[in-house]
Amino acid sequence: MALVTTKQMFADAYAGGYAIGAFNINNMEIIQGIVDAAQETNSPVILQVSSGAIKYARPTYLKKLVEAAVEDTTIDIALHLDHGADFEACKAAIDLGFTSVMIDGSHHDFEENIRVTKEVVEYAHARGVVVEAELGRLAGVEDDVDVSVEDSSYTDPQQVKEFVERTGVDSLAIAIGTSHGAVKFTGEPKLEYGILKEIMELVPNFPLVLHGASSVYPEAVALCNDNGADLKGSKGVPDEMLREANRLGVCKINVDTDLRIAFTGQIRKVFNEKPSEFDPRKFVGPARTEITRLVKHKIINVFGSGK
Repeated sequence: MALVTTKQMFADAYAGGYAIGAFNINNMEIIQGIVDAAQETNSPVILQVSSGAIKYARPTYLKKLVEAAVEDTTIDIALHLDHGADFEACKAAIDLGFTSVMIDGSHHDFEENIRVTKEVVEYAHARGVVVEAELGRLAGVEDDVDVSVEDSSYTDPQQVKEFVERTGVDSLAIAIGTSHGAVKFTGEPKLEYGILKEIMELVPNFPLVLHGASSVYPEAVALCNDNGADLKGSKGVPDEMLREANRLGVCKINVDTDLRIAFTGQIRKVFNEKPSEFDPRKFVGPARTEITRLVKHKIINVFGSGK
């Protein structure tokens, strides 16, 4: 087996009426937890790496861990750069062997976003790598991405067709109400499905991506808080809203915050119940098991990508 691109994954997802889960990775146990779940459900999976994860784990270490996951499983795995800040960041990931990169030019104006995205597309396509871009801006904080509510904006459907045609991009992240971080809504959760439907009418069958799509399950938050955390106001995107987004055309759904909360909750629980424990395997092991349980739930009950 070898790393694959997301191009065939998305084509198969459209044909099968399901979404592909894109899970952020930071260390060995998170990678193992994700791919164990994907292997058990026979689901393709996207392992994605943020700039913060690259700085923390170091590029070569992360790449080798993912290569081990590919060697140890029989599923399709793509390695994706999440929120590449500029051409150089995307080029570095492509040169390292990533099969997919995201160029996030959403902080630029429309023309500059097109220019930088096209530059990345030309470099990537010449090397068999696919490219995701973004139109509209999601509020919230995720590693180096920090967008205030005031600076956030929905995707303008009228710009999508022109953007896709002029850049040659392979998939597009859209802003319809999700946000990064653990507090995605201050009131009732709401997604602008009307924007999504309009985009799909303008670019039918084009792969759309939902960022900031963790569900922030109350029981996972409660486990953290019961064991010393202080996660106030946490609220995510309900599973049924993600299923509806998939039904309307979203074929890649990103998950990061859910993984962080699940991982942290189990470690906090061990520390709280066994304060004398100092063997990392005894607290990181349960966290890895919880990642597998969470990802299996997503694959089976939310994305529908298991075979």
